[in-house]
Amino acid sequence: MTLRFAAIGLDHRHVYHLVGGLIDAGAICVAYDPATSDHRVLAGFRERFPALPEVTDRRRLLEDPSIDAICIAAVPSDRADIAIAAMRQGKDVMVDKPGVTSPVQLAEIERVVRETGRIFSICFSERFVVPATEVAGDLIAAGAIGRVVQTLGLGPHRLNRPIRPDWFFDPARYGGILADIGSHQIDQFLHFTGSTDARIVSSAVGNVGTPETPAFQDFGEILLRSDQATGYIRVDWFTAHGLPTWGDGRMVILGTEGTIELRKYVDIDGRPGTDHVFLVNREGTRHIDGSTAPLRYFRNFIADVRDRTETAMAQRHVFTVSRLALEAQAAAQRLTLKPHDR
Repeated sequence: MTLRFAAIGLDHRHVYHLVGGLIDAGAICVAYDPATSDHRVLAGFRERFPALPEVTDRRRLLEDPSIDAICIAAVPSDRADIAIAAMRQGKDVMVDKPGVTSPVQLAEIERVVRETGRIFSICFSERFVVPATEVAGDLIAAGAIGRVVQTLGLGPHRLNRPIRPDWFFDPARYGGILADIGSHQIDQFLHFTGSTDARIVSSAVGNVGTPETPAFQDFGEILLRSDQATGYIRVDWFTAHGLPTWGDGRMVILGTEGTIELRKYVDIDGRPGTDHVFLVNREGTRHIDGSTAPLRYFRNFIADVRDRTETAMAQRHVFTVSRLALEAQAAAQRLTLKPHDR
């Protein structure tokens, strides 16, 4: 079986990862719906995938029985409805994060998955398109740092305000900073610690540096715990323009016999390139170039569609990450930091 898929919802640049990852893994993109809230995303898609046909009536894609799956990177608040429509047409779905922006949407997605037996997969790109995370997972599985007891996840992003669409600044449409980019870090906490669930101990959000958009949340933090480990998460929109990439994403994994640090996108004062893995254990210190590690998510998703398995990611994991992110967002204390005198 060669998986045939279509793309609907070209509102976020992560659609490039979804479509490109599946094509690289051997799937065929049949067509895409060019509807978008950001013409720059559409222009970039056309540049990357010039041979793909456009279908302006998305119902044709949803109802086409030859299409196995739908990729979705729409405005976050719209993703659940598209996914539900696709699953009701017998299609599996791969959604950009966040896959849902409210508990009501999550409950409906869970109900439709139970009723249809379809796959609802969220591509947490800070794990699934980062080779360094594959290396870290393999090291942990091999016992390189003992039992994992804590993770520290940092997810800074560059704001790039002039190129952001209006919905980007509206929490009702993007879900809030913890439901959105915080979900990446919750996914990694559960994955690296081997936890099937967790509880939110505390969370906070704030607008501490962008007063011109007061509803926007530019900073967030979460403290969470499971029966396996504890974790701290910080996400923000303060990456400086001097950094040669969009964010200095880091993950520090503490084990009983060592630590792993991932510098995913840049080594700010050293080696060139991405996917730097630093290992410290009883054998010493080591730098590992993780950039050539194979990405497994997309090919595993294709296998899951074919075999009705859960090798890419357990369906329960998707729901748990989404629920915890929504709980953290709903319970978040609003930070009010006094500005410094200049």
